[in-house]
Amino acid sequence: MQILTVNFLNSQTSISGIVRDKDSNPVSFSNVFIKSQVNNSIVAFTRTLKDGSYVLEVEESGNYEISFTAILYKPTIFQIAIETGKKYIQNVILQDETTFLDEVVIKTEKPITVKTDTIVINAKAFAQGNETVLEDLLRKIPGLNISENGTIKVGTKEVEKVMIDGDDFFEHGYKLLTKNLNASTVDKIEIYKKYSNNRLLKNIENSDKVALNLTLKDEIKSQWFGNMSLGYGVASENRYDVRTNLMSFEKKAKFYAIGNLNNVGVDAVGDINYIIRPVNLDGISSIGDDENSETLLSLNTSKPNLKEERTNFNNAELISLNSIFTISSKVKLKVIGFYNSDKNDFFRKGIDEYHFENTAFTNFEDYNLSKKKKIGFAKINFNYDISSNESFEFISKYSLENGNTNTNLIFNEEKSWEKLNEKTQLIDQKAVYTNRFRSNKVLIFTGRIINEKAPQNYYNNVFLFNDILPGGVTANNVSQGSNDKLNFLGFETHFFDKKQKGNLLEFKAGYENRQDYFNSELEFLENDNSIIAPADYANKVNFGTQDIYFKSKYNYFFRKFAIEAKVELHDFISDLKTTEIVEKNNNLFINPSLVLSWEINQNNKISTSFSYNTTNAKILDVYNGYVLTSYKSFQKGTGQFNQLQSNVFFLKYGLGNWESKFSSNASIYYYKNFDFYSTNAVILQNYSQLEKIIIKNRSMFRADLDMSYFFSDISSTLKVEANYSKSNYKNIVNNELREVESGITVSSIEIRSNFKGFLNYHLGTKWTINEIRTSDLNKNTDNLTFFDLLLSFNKNLNAEFQTERYHFGNLEASSSKYYFLDIKANYIFKKNKLSFSLSSNNLFNTKTFRQSYISDVVTSKTEYRILPRYVLLKMDYKF
Repeated sequence: MQILTVNFLNSQTSISGIVRDKDSNPVSFSNVFIKSQVNNSIVAFTRTLKDGSYVLEVEESGNYEISFTAILYKPTIFQIAIETGKKYIQNVILQDETTFLDEVVIKTEKPITVKTDTIVINAKAFAQGNETVLEDLLRKIPGLNISENGTIKVGTKEVEKVMIDGDDFFEHGYKLLTKNLNASTVDKIEIYKKYSNNRLLKNIENSDKVALNLTLKDEIKSQWFGNMSLGYGVASENRYDVRTNLMSFEKKAKFYAIGNLNNVGVDAVGDINYIIRPVNLDGISSIGDDENSETLLSLNTSKPNLKEERTNFNNAELISLNSIFTISSKVKLKVIGFYNSDKNDFFRKGIDEYHFENTAFTNFEDYNLSKKKKIGFAKINFNYDISSNESFEFISKYSLENGNTNTNLIFNEEKSWEKLNEKTQLIDQKAVYTNRFRSNKVLIFTGRIINEKAPQNYYNNVFLFNDILPGGVTANNVSQGSNDKLNFLGFETHFFDKKQKGNLLEFKAGYENRQDYFNSELEFLENDNSIIAPADYANKVNFGTQDIYFKSKYNYFFRKFAIEAKVELHDFISDLKTTEIVEKNNNLFINPSLVLSWEINQNNKISTSFSYNTTNAKILDVYNGYVLTSYKSFQKGTGQFNQLQSNVFFLKYGLGNWESKFSSNASIYYYKNFDFYSTNAVILQNYSQLEKIIIKNRSMFRADLDMSYFFSDISSTLKVEANYSKSNYKNIVNNELREVESGITVSSIEIRSNFKGFLNYHLGTKWTINEIRTSDLNKNTDNLTFFDLLLSFNKNLNAEFQTERYHFGNLEASSSKYYFLDIKANYIFKKNKLSFSLSSNNLFNTKTFRQSYISDVVTSKTEYRILPRYVLLKMDYKF
């Protein structure tokens, strides 16, 4: 087979053609890439279109290999000498079985392999040399979307878990893995579509879940391996970043240890609740997933809209020990645990301008916070495969979190300091038995017990609430103690019956019993001596609920259409006891929903849904006394049990899929509350009191659009996202009933390259527009623009430049724009063994950062302190 060449003056060098099978049918979505014979690097990559056609462009002349790969076909490679000013036409016929042609080579390594329900990605094909942890590598793979906090989505679907060689350590808390695992250990990344968390539900449940599985390099699997990364500040104040991974992944036992010490603002854990309280969104064996104790008082601060590590003055320590033992072919034991200690300092200055109805005043705040927290967590997961169609799983978890927060505050020129001590203890045990007693029928029994308590003790040495003191009483400081104790017991039976043509019938019956014991007491003090504990600012609430439920769901498929009908029947019993009332209720209600889907073809899908929902009051809705929730805010519930009704409408259109060069999703969401929890607020300059009330009619609308396109000519992926949300509701402020309309518009565009040459880029911009209308219109516009460059000088040396520009509305011109520059150089001293890096953060040495916020009552202009410029020298040693 020969390659046809055509001469064109002053034109780019390109290769095009059509890929067919042996029967002359076009092979769509096959992989075509060109690799240099000099350094074996991929210089251009694309996928064929529906008609099997492709176009590739090459900038430099030389000797190359052009490779064609597709599922169910043998990979084929042609050698080609490319000259500038020529266009090459290469039509290819892929063979079902091994053949040998002139200049044809069979190879097994492919950047991407697409199977029926699995996509296999070769990590090496997308690595650019500057990746430190797995999360860095995943950001560079087209089709994977990684948020700023590390959440992973395949397209628009968040992944369930990230496994290693088929074993799952952290479930939905996968960020602990992706933020710490060394990227160089990964060989392949597998994307599992239609994933089932329970092996006995494979090909039974109609799953749309997605999971990732990492396969490690063969040379390290049979031995202990890991890395130690040591970083310390040079030419800057004391800064350090120390990370270590130690692993062994043998068949009988897998061990993974993680260590992290840093004070450069890095969060090595992610959202800790995803590890302690993972949620199964599919509703299978998920009883109790949304049950947890409640706390009302928080000294945590809102953070500005920029990278968290820029304002995170931390001193973090993490150690995590995790193991999976395959005791026998039927028994597997997983033991994981971690200890996380962190000290966070936070600095903020703010000007709050209140303006509503006939009220206007301004508050000034200078706020310094120091929080120390320690979290210990242990989990045992026992799995017993009783037989090929029976399994038993037992999960036991224990968590203990201690927090001590101190603040130094200047409020309207008055100095004060606060302290908050809190302790949360969780014991959670769950058992799951699964029986696939027919090839198409499965029965699952789940039982769960949760015990949790969350006491808090608060003190402030300044008293701001003279207006609520009885006559003749004086006080100069305040304290509050509170505790919410939760006991939960639940069990349910879940039945699956797979019918012909993929139709699925499900029944679920269960019982849930939740008991909350909430107590709080506010004391007004004179020189630390208790003067009075007002009854209106205390709670002694026992709130018990019992839910006996039956749920049914049926999935019906007809050609390219699918219907999902669901009905939930609940007998809900509540028992509320406060200092004022004893109330018992027994409510019977039904929640129906309907989902319609139409798969027009492989690349076009439409789905719509409608649901009617009744929700029940929880402990934070029913308490009857005021609780101090910040140094100048009180809140209280309704003091009685309520049920709220709403309906939801959803419509989505999807074009393309993960494998497509172009994909897009558009959706609209409409939420109607027939009654909802709003607030009756009394807002004064020194403090505010918010009482939860029920008001009729609230609506919310949201529209989302995202698009992704892979430009094969420039090996770059373009992403465009836009969303708009609008809500209408009512509240009461200082005895005035008001209508509030709020709207948020967010739009962004970015493009990221995936060259194998000298330069790679990543640039984009994001606009956020907030509008709130009451009697007046309040509007704010923010913008973030970034431009990142990666320069690869050779296979051992690269440099990365990251720039950010922020612009904020509602600020003076002199303080509305901010610029950041970070630079990092990486040098591989010995391949797969020793490397060095030198990173410089916040090179412009921006010390403070101002941002504006708006609400229906206040406009805030807040200044945050930022980590100053530092330079970090780091050594990474792999063993």
